[in-house]
Amino acid sequence: MSTLRNATVIVIHGAWADGSSWEPVIRRLQDDGFHVVAAPIPLTSLSEDAEALRRTIARTQGPVIVAGHAYAGAVVGTANDERVKALVYVAALAPDEGETVADVFYREASHPKAPKLAPDADGFIWMPDESFAEAFAQNATAEQIALSRAVQRPISVRSIQEPITSPAWKTKRSWYLLAEEDRMIHPTTQRFLAERMNATIRSFAVDHTPLLTAPDKVTGIIREAAQTALL
Repeated sequence: MSTLRNATVIVIHGAWADGSSWEPVIRRLQDDGFHVVAAPIPLTSLSEDAEALRRTIARTQGPVIVAGHAYAGAVVGTANDERVKALVYVAALAPDEGETVADVFYREASHPKAPKLAPDADGFIWMPDESFAEAFAQNATAEQIALSRAVQRPISVRSIQEPITSPAWKTKRSWYLLAEEDRMIHPTTQRFLAERMNATIRSFAVDHTPLLTAPDKVTGIIREAAQTALL
């Protein structure tokens, strides 16, 4: 247990969110004794998001577990630092070398209630307000949905069009929480990505954002990754 208490869990928010989306999970991990840091990625390009993660890792000491939600799976894939001992993907995208986020996101047909996404004049993609309740987190409370709308941060087209290089999941142990009721990233795509990574898969009947709607399950898979990789 002392090794676990010396570990840091870095959590990374996805598109249309910020670090507050991890709040229920952060509290649970802190109760377990983990040091937890939410990496503040700018969502301006994959390389700039990766650099933000690198800076966050540099601020920590000891072993690190990196967990990412949705788009942030691509950012998790850049965590090649030797102190990173495990990767956790939560309903997340995991491009292979040479692939983009868009390549894997659009691999399957969209859910009927998935948002119609298009960039604005500045090249940023916003989530339509109604889609937070219909697709982003259909199992969330009204209060959670209202807060998610209020704090949403758009993602740049550059973030989803930049190819990844040397994904970390090829050399590090990975865990994947598969969201069976996801309306944003098709569950079939999630399974394909998780199996391609040879990740340990935990599948649950949850929506796209279990950080909010099923935090015990997200905390559980991070705890499992830490206990397996660090003990």
